Amino acid sequence: MDVTQEDRDPGTATERPGITAVVPARNEEDAIEAAVRSLAAQPEIGEICVVDDHSTDGTAEILAGLAAELPQLRVLKAPPLPAGWVGKNHAAWFGARDATTEWLLFTDADVRHLPGAGGRALAEAAQRGAELVSYSPAQRMETWWERALIPFVFVRLAARFPYEAVNHPQSPQAAANGQFLLIGRRTYRALGGHGGVAGEVLEDVALARRAKSAGIPLYFGPGAEIAETRMYRSFRAMWEGWTKNLYPLMGATPLAAAGELLGVTPILLLACCALAAVYPAAWLVAGLALAGTHAAYARRLANYGFPATCILYWAPGLALYAAALAFSAWRYSTGTVDWKGRTYPVGS
Repeated sequence: MDVTQEDRDPGTATERPGITAVVPARNEEDAIEAAVRSLAAQPEIGEICVVDDHSTDGTAEILAGLAAELPQLRVLKAPPLPAGWVGKNHAAWFGARDATTEWLLFTDADVRHLPGAGGRALAEAAQRGAELVSYSPAQRMETWWERALIPFVFVRLAARFPYEAVNHPQSPQAAANGQFLLIGRRTYRALGGHGGVAGEVLEDVALARRAKSAGIPLYFGPGAEIAETRMYRSFRAMWEGWTKNLYPLMGATPLAAAGELLGVTPILLLACCALAAVYPAAWLVAGLALAGTHAAYARRLANYGFPATCILYWAPGLALYAAALAFSAWRYSTGTVDWKGRTYPVGS
């Protein structure tokens, strides 16, 4: 795709400075109030548009109460989901339709934005000349299974999508995090918006790829000082979420998934443990291999801002990650994935 400067800058007289925040929400009663209030506290955000995507819990009632209190909040009810669309993408597209501000911020309903987040993102865009700015928020983890799997996944994502490569204009690497994705409104529309990635499960990465292939500058970076989120509040939701995402994130081919599984397998450690049954001295080598593996994991955790205590969960994290990736590959081979009560077709 080739987006010209004229495409990016059509010159509409109705555009206003500032940010419109667009929040798709489906059954988010536990998190939506904190998310909306954190957005309302950002002076750069002139409008908050929350799209209730057919919630069946108390989300609608909470939003009604907030709308009576916060003048910048607009609550929309998503229309029926058309064929070929992922629900989140349709809600995001629907919420962004009538925005007239210079910038659009797409964010999730479980993200709490920290003070100064909007201003910093706009400053980053101006400083780097970027028309798409995305951050990876800090991850709140309250259970052992969150502490085991989530840091392991993000360490692997950091290896696959290093910030330096994503931000280099000559690198083919492209990525973004839909928990915080700021994009110029005109650029968004020139790219086709979420309509251009209607059926994509990983809509944030797909948008970043479309932008980069069009020559649009983007910036992707760590966001511990920008926002925080607790992605999953139950093991079932976490399993469903990561098995929806891991296979395409790790290459979307059986060969790529097999290579990733092989890459995370501690072959030396396993070999030493096997040899120790015959050669007791191998236990010493196994111990050294285990210590080295934990030390390397600790460095990667620190680089990504996770607490050092997460090192204690390396073994269950590895087991959960391998199982989730294998299950994700199997789900994609069946042609469908499930998310929030809906089943979506995906490529095999």
